[in-house]
Parts: sequence; structure tokens; C-alpha cells
Amino acid sequence: MAIPRQLPNTITIVRILCAPVFLWMLLADDGADGPLRWWAAVLFIVAIATDGIDGWIARRNDIVTNLGKLLDPIADKVLTGFAFIGLSILGELPWWVTAIVLIREIGITVYRFVVVSDHVLAAAWMGKLKTLAQGVALSLALLPLWTLVGDWIWWVNGVVMTIAVVLTITSGIDVVVSEVRAGRAKKEGRAA
Repeated sequence: MAIPRQLPNTITIVRILCAPVFLWMLLADDGADGPLRWWAAVLFIVAIATDGIDGWIARRNDIVTNLGKLLDPIADKVLTGFAFIGLSILGELPWWVTAIVLIREIGITVYRFVVVSDHVLAAAWMGKLKTLAQGVALSLALLPLWTLVGDWIWWVNGVVMTIAVVLTITSGIDVVVSEVRAGRAKKEGRAA
């Protein structure tokens, strides 16, 4: 049975549409540790986990599109951005952490749109590692695990979030360096 060409992009768009629903669920009861908090965390985890599914379907069925390459990292950024903002609104994550992450994510996204007529800036391995680290860190921070295992989980959350933020900064630098090198190589190629 043939997979419809639009299936991976549809999954990606659904992930984007889940973000505002997730944020509403997280903030609806002021982040209380009740059912809405748990459901918000579950929705986030399911939505961020499908990141690998849409790409896998596209690659496996040879239906990778430039639109998909552009939308997939945007879906990740929308989901994680809403999660960072939600946790900061609730006072569970310092705003400076959210600001650093959003500046990096918005900057790279704007750059993707600037260069799209020249080339599609696909996600690099370091960006994928960053997204994975952010997904794990945010999942731990969103799930009210402290109600089950105790306050020590805050320490674990802090360590994992620190790793995610360091990878966010490092992967942003990696994108800039790679693009500068590619631009130089292109200029040198034209000059030769």
C-alpha cells in the first residue's frame, strides 16, 4: 500500500496545531499538579515524539519534500518554544533561559526563510541532538513527577535543562559556522 505523499507534512502540521492546545492545558489551572498538567505533559511528549515519525515515513518512502525540511524544524521550535514560555509563565523556569532559547530558535528560523530561495537549511545532527535534549528536559519539567518521587527530581530537571540549553547555544553556533563556511566555499568556487 502506497503512503500518501502529504502524510509526513500533515503529521508535522498537526504537531504545530497541538502547541496552542498544549499551552492552554498547561496554563488553564495555573500549572497545578492536577489532571490538566498531566494531560498537557502527555500531549507535549506525544507531539514532540512524532518528530521522528514524520521524517522516518518521508525518508523510508522517498517522499522527502523541501516543504517538509522547512516545516519539521519549525514544528519542533513551536512546540518547545511554547513549553519554555509556559514554564516561565508558571515561574518554574527563569525567563532568561527561555529568552536565550527563543533568540536562538527564532534567529535560525528567520535565517531559514531568508536563504530558502538559495538552499534549504536542513536540520544538522547537532540540531537534532539539541531537539532531543530539549524534548527530554521539557518533558521532565512538565510532568509533575515531584508528586510521585519527591523534590529530588528538581535537581535532575535542572541538570537535564542545563544540558539542553548548552546544546541549544552550541548548535546555534554550529549552524552559523557551517553557513559561513559554505558561503565562503561558494564564493571561492565562483572565483575559480
